[in-house]
Amino acid sequence: MLPPELPPLPALTRAEGELIDSYLAAADLLGRANPGRGGDTYAALRAAQALVARAVSLRDALARMHARGETELHARTLEQALRVLDGERRTARVALPPQEAPEP
Repeated sequence: MLPPELPPLPALTRAEGELIDSYLAAADLLGRANPGRGGDTYAALRAAQALVARAVSLRDALARMHARGETELHARTLEQALRVLDGERRTARVALPPQEAPEP
């Protein structure tokens, strides 16, 4: 049985596509470096080091959009793209994990 087909990715400019890709890559790295999620220091260090390059990519995508006169982020379209690309799961690791209930 095949998995369900994903909805189509909305039409994006090249810069919007780079923005989404860079944002999700940065979120992935922040999730790997999240001290509230545990893990080892070496993996967190590697994620933090890689985050620098992703932050530059994110900045550059936004700078290109601004230079081209794209003054608005079209939230609905970009949100749809984030959802299609599994953004909810990928950005969830950035937040603190749910607090465990204290034992009585």
